[in-house]
Amino acid sequence: MAKSPYKPYTPKPEQMALVPEMSGNTVNGLGETEFRQPTHVYWSEPENIPHGGLQKFFFEQNPDNPAIVEARANRDELTAADVVPVSGPPLQQSAQQWSQQLAEYAGTIELELFGITAFNPDWAFQGVELDYKWVIVIGVAHDYEKIKTAPEDIAGAEVIRQYGRAKKASKDVGTWIRNRGWDSFANTGPMAGTMVMIPAAIECGFGELGKHGSIINKEYGSSFRLSCVLTNVPLIPTPRQSYDVDDFCSRCRVCENACPPGAIGPEKATVRGEEKWYVDFDKCIPFFNENYGCSICISICPWSIPDRGPRIVEQLLRRKEKLNSLVEE
Repeated sequence: MAKSPYKPYTPKPEQMALVPEMSGNTVNGLGETEFRQPTHVYWSEPENIPHGGLQKFFFEQNPDNPAIVEARANRDELTAADVVPVSGPPLQQSAQQWSQQLAEYAGTIELELFGITAFNPDWAFQGVELDYKWVIVIGVAHDYEKIKTAPEDIAGAEVIRQYGRAKKASKDVGTWIRNRGWDSFANTGPMAGTMVMIPAAIECGFGELGKHGSIINKEYGSSFRLSCVLTNVPLIPTPRQSYDVDDFCSRCRVCENACPPGAIGPEKATVRGEEKWYVDFDKCIPFFNENYGCSICISICPWSIPDRGPRIVEQLLRRKEKLNSLVEE
């Protein structure tokens, strides 16, 4: 693999002067052997988090960049409409009817991934109470030709644009539910909001967690963004999906080698009582801040290349069958 043009990387001194004493890895629970709910480490009110100064620094980088300015204007236009108030008495019908109609509606709006899972209170940030039974998860895919330019401004603008699409889709779904007499609550990125969305997206069938800390989906790799809608409308969950991403990531080092600050390691880590792939926050965030949000690991992941995912799944299946046959012998 060709050497990354962004290595070696040295953070700007003015940014490093803003690094707090508390490690972001500590906030995230790295090394903790007992479960606890997540706490905000980034994408929250900067005055309320130790890394708020770094978050402000991110928004101060290249504020007049034409691609970024245009993407933010596009995002603001997409998300200008408010979610309507709940109207009328709650429509009463079966979970199967609700789920079918909701899926049909999702097929008429701009999104690429759609799933349903039961809400797990463990996903809420500490101190947040969410009185909802279901999570509707939405995924919107990047334009690969744009995201593959990461970490250039074209890719950064593409991320902003997709966050706008994700937010609009969640508003559309939330409005559809409210127009039928039921409450809904949209949780969108990049601001962390009330809950972490990756666990919900995994549970509803979007894919599995990859070495780079993002979900790997069969069709879109890691090249998509999330939003979700919480509600108490009776629903039926979509099934979780597995295609041996762990096996693939344990042997693949593409994102690990490409990461300029070396934030992606070869092994899983224990985080709040769970063994999982984890990206070193303290190493990642300085490069992330200085490079439009980076996205190198997402763009370079083999699964993110269009039409590559299904072929990888077939290869993994053949590998698994071969290993099983050797065991049986």
